[in-house]
Amino acid sequence: MDHQGVSAETPAGLDLGTALQQVLVYSDSASWGIIPTTRRRLAFDARWPGVMEIALIEQRLAVRVIEDCLNGRRTVWEDPFKAGRNGLAGLAQCIEINSPLALVMLMLGTNDFQSMHPHTAWHAAQGIATLVTAIRQAPIEPGMPIPPVLVIAPPPILAPRGLLAAKFAGAADKSAGLANAYRDITTQLGCHFFDAGSVTTASAVDGIHLDADQHARLGRALAAFVAGLPDFSSLTRR
Repeated sequence: MDHQGVSAETPAGLDLGTALQQVLVYSDSASWGIIPTTRRRLAFDARWPGVMEIALIEQRLAVRVIEDCLNGRRTVWEDPFKAGRNGLAGLAQCIEINSPLALVMLMLGTNDFQSMHPHTAWHAAQGIATLVTAIRQAPIEPGMPIPPVLVIAPPPILAPRGLLAAKFAGAADKSAGLANAYRDITTQLGCHFFDAGSVTTASAVDGIHLDADQHARLGRALAAFVAGLPDFSSLTRR
C-alpha cells in the first residue's frame, strides 16, 4: 500500500492520477486575503497561500493548495455575534473531505483576542492543541495518511485601527507571547512550527491583517520552509 493508501489490489487499468499532493490551509481573514479597511479580497496569486503554491511549483513540487479560510474564525471559541466561527466545528469533516493530505497548515488565534473574549496566548495555544488532536483523529478512509501539521503563529497584533479598533481593543496586550506559546505547544505535540512574525509584521493600516507585500513575503518564506520538511518534500518532488 503506498502513501495514499492505494492497495496493491487496485484493478488493472484504473487511472489513479498523478502524484499531486494536497496541502490544506485552515485559517481566518488574514489568510483569506481581506484588504485592510475594505471588504475586498486579494486574488489567489496575491494572497500568501497562492504565493506559496506558485513558489512550490517553481521548485518542481507537485502541490495543490486548498484554502479553508473563514473571516472571524477562532481556534475553539464561538463568536457571540456571528455563527460558525468556532474552528473546531467541522474540522474533522474538512480533513475527511480533502484527504489524502500531505500537510495541514493552521494559522489561527488572532480572533481569540477580540474584545468580547478574555483569552490570553496560553488559551489560544490550548485551542491550537485541540485542533491538532481533531486533525489527527479525523475519520479519514482506511490506509490514508494522518497528515503532518504545521502551526503558524500569526504576526503580532498592532494597535487596531479604523473599524477594527473596538473589535480588537486590548488585543495586542492579551496576545503577548503568542509565538512562544505556540512554539511550546507544538514541541509537546510533535508538530512543525513557523513564526510568521519572523518575516512580516501585521498591516500598519488596520493593525490586524496583511498588506499585499506582506502576503508575498510570508508566502515565499513558507514555501521555503515547507519545501524543506522531510515528510513533505520526499512525497512531492518531481
